[in-house]
Amino acid sequence: MENSTSTQQLLEIYYNGFAKKEGWEQVISDDFRFIGGDMTKSAPAVGKAAYIEVIKRFSRAFKTMRVKEMIVDGENACVIGNYDFIFPNGASINGDVAEIWKAKNGKLDSLTIFFDTLTFDRNIPK
Repeated sequence: MENSTSTQQLLEIYYNGFAKKEGWEQVISDDFRFIGGDMTKSAPAVGKAAYIEVIKRFSRAFKTMRVKEMIVDGENACVIGNYDFIFPNGASINGDVAEIWKAKNGKLDSLTIFFDTLTFDRNIPK
């Protein structure tokens, strides 16, 4: 991926692949930083491999996803992703996730997400 790839283009590649649950990894930087899933922990998961593992687990919880809104400002972006979740207990819900992105050197470099963690806690067995 060349450095000239815009943040908008990177996100389009990412979300097209993410919705299919394949092909999104190509736009993630090797030292990617991810914060989310547990807002009580401010330390990021660091590295592309660590993020891929997070997404393997998360991908089991959603059936479909679509971008509801995307705002891009240079290397910064905010995306509202809308997900259809199906939990192991059989519960199905639709929910939005706020996703704050930073791009760097032609790759997506970091992501912080915000969502209703209480609903996840109530529907995923411990």
